[in-house]
Amino acid sequence: MNEPTVLDLIIETHVGLERQGPGSPETTIKALSLVNGLNKNSRVLDLGCGTGGQTMVLAQNIAGNIFGIDQIPEFIDIFNENAKKLGLEKRVQGLVGSIYELPFKKEEFDLIWSEGVIDNFGSEKGLKYWHGFLKKNGYIVVSCASWFTDEHPKEIEKFWTDADCELNTIEKNISIMRKAGFTPIATFKLPKECWTNNYFVPREKAEKTLPEKYPGSKTVEAYMKDEKREVELYTKYNQYYGYAFYIGKK
Repeated sequence: MNEPTVLDLIIETHVGLERQGPGSPETTIKALSLVNGLNKNSRVLDLGCGTGGQTMVLAQNIAGNIFGIDQIPEFIDIFNENAKKLGLEKRVQGLVGSIYELPFKKEEFDLIWSEGVIDNFGSEKGLKYWHGFLKKNGYIVVSCASWFTDEHPKEIEKFWTDADCELNTIEKNISIMRKAGFTPIATFKLPKECWTNNYFVPREKAEKTLPEKYPGSKTVEAYMKDEKREVELYTKYNQYYGYAFYIGKK
């Protein structure tokens, strides 16, 4: 068997998960409750939708048409299967594509949603780009890893820098949202369980099959070591950082 790439391992260990990152149905619904004016004619876009865990929650709580975009075809296949299983396929559609190059018209959507993706894109760059696809008075809702304190240990700061992920304080992210043309409506922190029970635990379970499937693989060994390190650091330093939702209006 060929040596897997890190992307292969990410897909393999995440494709069967309900969510591909921290979150919960409860926090998705809480964030959605802060959005007003949606109806059966509303158009919603979920960026970096994964297999659609949060998208299906949205669809079960609002009317209108919802599009999910993700670059990984395996995720979109399951996304569309899940929509069909729930009887939502007529108004929920998953598309393979880039969140950096959206195949839609300007000012097409009433709500743009994105959980756990924007810190890879860059908050300022992402919000400015997505702003153009929202109608006037449309809403943006994003969740991302954020610093909860102004000062934080060098060890965890280095981890996120090495991972090439942008973490800002909640206050900084609110400022970035305002600068991108949005009026900040609300923000709230996600409970620790959104990261531990809802993401780390099922991910670790999926990872247990890797050594047997790829015996002797150095890529697997390094991948599992890095994933374990992430869990250890979160356990040690979660008072300094975690996920937060940000809701803004155009």
